[in-house]
Amino acid sequence: MTRLNRYIAIGDSLTEGLSDKYPDGSYRGWADRVADELAKQHENFTYANLAIRGKLLEQVVADQLSAALPLIEGSSTVISFHAGANNILRPKLDVSKVINEYREAVRKLTATGAKVLVFTVREVANPKSKTEIYWNERFGPFNANVRQVASETEAVLMDANSLDVFGDPRMLAKDRLHLSAEGHRRVAAAVLKELGLPHDLDYAEEMPPMQQAPAPIRVIGTVVWGIGFLVPWAIRRITDKSSGDGRVAKYPELISWPPAN
Repeated sequence: MTRLNRYIAIGDSLTEGLSDKYPDGSYRGWADRVADELAKQHENFTYANLAIRGKLLEQVVADQLSAALPLIEGSSTVISFHAGANNILRPKLDVSKVINEYREAVRKLTATGAKVLVFTVREVANPKSKTEIYWNERFGPFNANVRQVASETEAVLMDANSLDVFGDPRMLAKDRLHLSAEGHRRVAAAVLKELGLPHDLDYAEEMPPMQQAPAPIRVIGTVVWGIGFLVPWAIRRITDKSSGDGRVAKYPELISWPPAN
């Protein structure tokens, strides 16, 4: 197998690493964890993480993909691409536009000869509430397109729906949207396994049984979640703002990894 001496991560909050932190409070995430292991395999390894939370697919393509293409060195480069989920969550959605733009982006990346990773979004197993049904109705077609594009381009498919463990609530952070630290660890392990590299856990292993909180506590938790996360999200939609406005990527250029202290 070709030695992978550089890794370029493209995407939104999932790839930026929200909810998984270093001791200093900065975000780590699964992509940094993958870079850690890749760096052990090549002394001249470099890494760029262009991902910014809240970005729409067209923004990722215009800003991040265009910046990444000149950095790719064929088969020695691995590039992860996860974008479009923020489009799917917006009230005004043009599914055909998202599907076509996603397909074209992955084709451009795979045409470079790099090893390209693409990701589905976890759907709700046995949906019961209107919210869960709505979620699946939105992400079902998106995921079907990701799978089809992966098949057409020979990109590596990382399917969040392939294992029950990724549906465990503990895979998510308190906002019930982004990955928890454990979720990031498991995604990193899944990617490393696909790349044929060592990883620190069996990502497919089921977690210990989860003890459910009493009903009143769950209700309070839902109210707190609504006030702390859902309301701010709704306000951003109404005001046409994004959590990524004014932010820059944490590693916008290729750097030696791990970075010097």
